[in-house]
Formats: sequence, C-alpha cells, structure tokens
Amino acid sequence: MLHLHTLWFVVLAILWVGFFVLEGFDFGVGMLHMLVGRDEGEREQAISTIGPWWDGNEVWLIVAGAGTFAAFPDWYATMFSAFYLPLLIVLVALMARGVGLEFTTKRADAAWRNRWRWAVAIGSLLVPLLLGVALGDLLHGLPIDSSHEYTGNFADLLTGYGLWTGLTLLGLCLLHGATFLKLRTTGAIRERARALSRPIGWAAIALVIGFIVWTRTVGGPDVPDPVQVLALLAVISAVMLSATDHDGFAFTASAVAIAACVGSIFIDLYPNVMVSSTNSAYNLTVSNSASGGYALKVMTIVTAVLFPIVLLYQGWSFHVFRARVQGPAQAGDADGGGAPAAAQGQPG
Repeated sequence: MLHLHTLWFVVLAILWVGFFVLEGFDFGVGMLHMLVGRDEGEREQAISTIGPWWDGNEVWLIVAGAGTFAAFPDWYATMFSAFYLPLLIVLVALMARGVGLEFTTKRADAAWRNRWRWAVAIGSLLVPLLLGVALGDLLHGLPIDSSHEYTGNFADLLTGYGLWTGLTLLGLCLLHGATFLKLRTTGAIRERARALSRPIGWAAIALVIGFIVWTRTVGGPDVPDPVQVLALLAVISAVMLSATDHDGFAFTASAVAIAACVGSIFIDLYPNVMVSSTNSAYNLTVSNSASGGYALKVMTIVTAVLFPIVLLYQGWSFHVFRARVQGPAQAGDADGGGAPAAAQGQPG
C-alpha cells in the first residue's frame, strides 16, 4: 500500500523534474543568447523563443518549495536553514534574470541593454548550478544532529559530489537550451545553436558519466540503475541528433536526460529526504519529517484536481506558440517588406 508521505515524496520529485525540464531550456537560452546572437536583433530573437513560458515555468520551483513546506515541514526547516545563503543567491539571481528579460528593451541605450543581457546570462547560470549543488548535497549528506538541526557552515555545503551535480545540471541546461534554440529559430541563430550543441553536448556526456559513477559510490550499488542508463543514452542521443535536422527529437532527448538525472537523485535518496553525514540514525526520512495524515489527504485531493489542469494549460500554451521565431529581416522578407515581425512565436 502506498502511504501518503511516500506519494508526496513522488509528487515533489515530479515537481523538481518538471522544473528542470521546463525551466532548463529557459536557463540554457539565457546563458547562450549572447553567443548565438551577434547583434541586438539576433539576441532578442533568441530571448523571444522563451518569452511565452519562462515566468510560468518558474512556478514549478515555487510549488516544489511550498509542497515541501506543507508535506514535510521538518525537511523544509532543516533544508532551508542549511541552504539559507545559496537559496538567497538563487532568489537574487531569479529576480535579476526576470528583470533583465523584461527591462532589456525598455531603452535603446547600448550600455543599459548590455547590463541587463549580462544579468540574464549570469542569473541563468547561477540558478541551475546552485540548485544542482543543493540536490546533490541532499544525497551526499550534510552535518545534521539528532534534533535535525544543521550544524555545519557554508563550506560544508560545497561537497565534491554536490558541486559535480551542479555542474552536470548546468551542462545539461546548456545542451537543452541549444536544442531548444535549434528547434525554435531559423537562419543564423539556428546554425550557431547547431554548432554550439556539439562541444556543449560532449561536455554534458562527460559530466553525466561522472555523475553516474559518483552517484553509485554515494547512493547505492556499483551497477547503474535503469534511470541512470537512460540518462546516458538520452544525452548521447541529444548530441547525435543535434547535428541533424531532427530538432524535435534532439530537444526531447535532452529533456529526457535532465529528467533522468534529477529523477535518479530522488530514487537513490528514498526513503530519506536528507542524509546526515554525522550519523545515519539522524537522517530525515519520509516518515519522520512528514505532516499529519489529514493535511496530506487534503493536499492530495487539491493536487489531484488542479495538477491535470495545469498540465493541460501548459500543453496548450506550447501548442499555441509552436511556430519558429524569425528575426526582423526574415519576417520583413516574408511580409514582402521591411516591417518587423508582427507576432514572434505565434503559429503561422
């Protein structure tokens, strides 16, 4: 019989996987837009590919945090106490990135635009890196005492495995962004994204291999589990497909690679939610850190009603904005004149 606290661990794992899959390409585009775009028009073309979704995709992270607070209050308290400074940096990075995405084109001044372009790029880099470190630390273990209090300092958060996990998710987000740009753009932007996907992809493959090997030494037996094998096969497929015109398959493969890597962390973590490096008896688990049965029942009913609606809405939004984003010159040629694109990202 599936207990409600186990069900909610699965729900939170799905939320984290959904966040990295959906926001991962946003982060990738944010990091790459100054490389694939050689002028302001091209950079705005690249950013326009994520325009309909980037803010909605961030909601998955908010819901994951709120769900942890409601379903596992002890886990929330210990985790947010331990990661207070990194999470503060994540919030600042998200705010700077969001402001940059909205304010870059508000003025024609070159210095203004360059400043906000860098805010988008750096913010898009810091968030997956720091969140990846945090997820890796959950499995690796942190100094936690018998009262489930974090007893370490900031340096204790910088575990080797956590840093490698952060770099792995960063590399996968870059690959995910490159495949998304290739899927959603035309012309020079698409070709530059194709060119970048190869070196980024080989680096991602190396990072995923290291992640799998290191995870086996931390979280379980030496033989990789099927999800980790899937992650490796998916990232290799994404790299191979990125060199072809099968843009949709390449993007799907990179999404599967991210989902499998994040999912494998939670698979190896269960039934723990946070490992204590001080003493395994002090581990936080799904049973000793969960809310009461009534709270979990109410949350389950609400989630069962609302979650399908959210999925349907997001699926519809991807359908509506499925067309490739053209640059101003291409849109002008298509219209028979020099007018800028009228509805970038709209189906045509």
